[in-house]
Amino acid sequence: MKQQHYQSRFDRLFDYIDQNLEGDLSVDRLSEVACFSKFHFHRLFSAYCGISVGKYLQLIRLKRASFRLAFYPDHKIIDIALESGFETPESFSRAFRKMFGQSPSAFRKHPQWQEWLQRYRYPTLPRTKKMNVSIVDFPAVSIAVREHRGPIEGVNDSVKIFIDWRKTSGFSPRDTSRTFGIMYDNPEITEPSAFRFDICGEVDAPVPENLQGIINKCIPSGRCAVVRHHGSHDQIGQTVRALYRQWVPQSSEELRDFPLVFHYLNFVGETPEHELLTDIYLPLK
Repeated sequence: MKQQHYQSRFDRLFDYIDQNLEGDLSVDRLSEVACFSKFHFHRLFSAYCGISVGKYLQLIRLKRASFRLAFYPDHKIIDIALESGFETPESFSRAFRKMFGQSPSAFRKHPQWQEWLQRYRYPTLPRTKKMNVSIVDFPAVSIAVREHRGPIEGVNDSVKIFIDWRKTSGFSPRDTSRTFGIMYDNPEITEPSAFRFDICGEVDAPVPENLQGIINKCIPSGRCAVVRHHGSHDQIGQTVRALYRQWVPQSSEELRDFPLVFHYLNFVGETPEHELLTDIYLPLK
């Protein structure tokens, strides 16, 4: 019980940080939120997370900035710098280059995602969240697909290609074209070269041949268990594990021969991470 209470205090702290990246993140305020003594807060945080609180805050701010640089070319670098908590573009550029090995402008033109992932990583800690699962009848959806095949580190490159195609195709995610992901493999146990993931957008007509290699597929209709994931896409694996580990054994359901489907309800880079919403569909017989 003491361990659960301790974890709940850190859960509350991380939720506060996610929701206040541009607000008061002083040690006094953070220690107050977590109900820890400010004299011991740094040591407690480092012991629990494996990195200092300053490093953690910088990482999540630079992470958000990275997605905005890569996927939103109309966002000015100076605005991204200021909204990431840096006083000047120069200080932002220095921190970004030191962290990821590229300047913000170089990353915007040619993001080195594999290097980014290696440098960005920090301990992924379990977050206690309620899981409400319901069963729905999922209607068939025609989709345009960019097939990603290979290491998960390259998924964002495939996402960029799909976004570029989408901008020229007229299938805007802000209008009628929903955005999906199809997760064929578990990246935790699949050989990197064998990993498969489809980046998908809803279409109402066949996709013509194109330079980006976008093809036609269909998500079939059928019964599905659905659970909504709140927060960072980095943490989706925790919700998926809970779905398989807790809900499936306790239910009387059998799984259908189709992979997990993610329905992304909003978008990384323009949405604070704590507000990201993803519906996870588990196909049932």
